[in-house]
Amino acid sequence: MKISSGSELKLRVEARALELGFDLVGVAPALPNPETESLRQWVARGFDGDMAWIARRLEERVDPRKVLEGVRSLICVGFSYDPGPRDEPAEGEGAIARYAGGRDYHDVLLAPLKQLAADLSELAGRDVNARVYVDTGPVQERAAAAYAGLGWIGKNGCLIHRELGSFLFLGVIFSDLELPLSVRATDHCGTCTACIDACPSQAIVEPGVVDSRRCISYTTIEQRGPIPLALREAQGHEVYGCDICQTVCPWNGDKHVVPPADPVGLRAAIAPAVNWVNPSLEWILGLDEEAWRVAARKTALKRAKWRGLMRNALVAAGNSKQVQLLPLLSSFVEGDDPLLAEHARWAEARLEKEAGRVGAAKR
Repeated sequence: MKISSGSELKLRVEARALELGFDLVGVAPALPNPETESLRQWVARGFDGDMAWIARRLEERVDPRKVLEGVRSLICVGFSYDPGPRDEPAEGEGAIARYAGGRDYHDVLLAPLKQLAADLSELAGRDVNARVYVDTGPVQERAAAAYAGLGWIGKNGCLIHRELGSFLFLGVIFSDLELPLSVRATDHCGTCTACIDACPSQAIVEPGVVDSRRCISYTTIEQRGPIPLALREAQGHEVYGCDICQTVCPWNGDKHVVPPADPVGLRAAIAPAVNWVNPSLEWILGLDEEAWRVAARKTALKRAKWRGLMRNALVAAGNSKQVQLLPLLSSFVEGDDPLLAEHARWAEARLEKEAGRVGAAKR
């Protein structure tokens, strides 16, 4: 296949990406930039928490040329996983991040992205050296996607697209193709501070900068030890991840987000299972390890492991005011896991206090 220009090749690559089911595609330079360089300061401030794997490959995360020898361009793709409006959890229910209740997005999106990388050689008419990442390697996907024109990085640190909002999965192909660069998106957050104001744990320390150690998504997923006492009440009903800073974003409102087509069924595959949409805390806390493995099979929820999910659900139970959960808490208090026992005692004390208030009110 003869290609007359780099622009023609770029158009063919973009068309193929859309055929494979992606919603957005663009090309970014394979160079460090102010956004990738800012990671150094972020790590120096300790905002990476216990995620030591970030610092271990810091230079690669800053400079794409250290990831793949001869890299010339970053082909960035975006995919909307926004399932539309969702009811807030009722009393006694837990909140699960929107992306986590269906098939693991790593597995769903990696296959079409690998196919796109494989197709590059045919499209270019030569062997193309390429490497693929879907949130799994030393890549700052949001920075690359911003330079590829897929959106701007908002004050909550998320990439925001004017039509699709911020509920986006991102993927990147490192390639040795010399492709015309896309136009970088402009910032449209303006003076809005909705995400900063709404964050219950005050994790957004300045526009675009999130202290992971205070972020509920970090403490409920990446952190393996106890939830800090100072952050437990702020966790509210969140059990896995947190969407609050995205939910309040005006760019995720119904008047902005245009539901894209789903030509190859990727969105259907990622759609959350019914039992993971605002699940009852009673159900979660009643899952033993085998039942949890079955319920979480093929989902991103596996990352927290059974112990992590129980820890998170115990905190949510303590915040729930649902005194009927006390018998379930007792089983963890009396169990042989000291981490879960401590969180259960914390929750138990709060619910017993709530039960005392209810009793006093009835007298």
